[in-house]
Amino acid sequence: MRLLYFILSHSIFIAICAVALCFQTALLLHINLPVYLFAFIFFSTLCSYNFYWLLSGYAFAGQSLTQVLKQYYTNVIVLVLAAAGLLFSLAKIPKLLPVIIVGLILTLLYATPLLPFKIFHLARKAGLVKTFLLAFTWTFVTVYIPYYFAPAAPLSTLLMLFINRFLFMLMLCIIFDARDTNIDKIRGLHSLTTILKPTTVKYIMIAIFAAYIINGIVLRVYYNESEQIIALLLTGLITAIVYFFSQKKQGYFFYYFLVDGLMLFSALATYVASIAPIH
Repeated sequence: MRLLYFILSHSIFIAICAVALCFQTALLLHINLPVYLFAFIFFSTLCSYNFYWLLSGYAFAGQSLTQVLKQYYTNVIVLVLAAAGLLFSLAKIPKLLPVIIVGLILTLLYATPLLPFKIFHLARKAGLVKTFLLAFTWTFVTVYIPYYFAPAAPLSTLLMLFINRFLFMLMLCIIFDARDTNIDKIRGLHSLTTILKPTTVKYIMIAIFAAYIINGIVLRVYYNESEQIIALLLTGLITAIVYFFSQKKQGYFFYYFLVDGLMLFSALATYVASIAPIH
């Protein structure tokens, strides 16, 4: 259990989920990706999330930077190792540098409200931007970067998958926003769930879920892959169940293992469907 907590709390699991989503992108767009791209996605996710946790600890813990670094020294170690892995893998795929810079800018924009300068604290009132920006960043990294490396698929299918992944990630972001509503209000951070009523958020989730399913079916019909439609519907069903249970108070492992794990489950369902065609 202690090992699992370390893997979750140091963002190792979510980095694996990011790799899984890139693998899913390759399967759905029928493109081939090098192992160094997957390595880069893993280390960049690991790096960005540990950086965010350290920055969050410094912004709200009321401690000095030295105290925060001492308290979260294991995150610092993981961050340094991840940065080394990121640079090593990037050296193997230099053609990605232009889109990686865009991904870095998106990541820094999301972290802007936590920066220790009052001028950036205005970003804490951004509201809807916070939720949509995180979902868009995940989509950009796990869909467009793989496509940019191997642009073999038509732009129309790229657009469909981009929208589908964005809707999927937006649902997960809203689940986390709902969990953090009270603490975000205390910290003065605005999100979708802090500025809208719970009932309104539920209607939005239903609309996003419906769009996710419809868009996903269109993409899979385009490739004439009925097996992937089943994988999509199964992923949608599990996501709906997890959302239902998230309406009640849940613990750490529910969010950082089950909710984040929906990404891994989605990719796994796609992979199983790709090797087990219906006859």
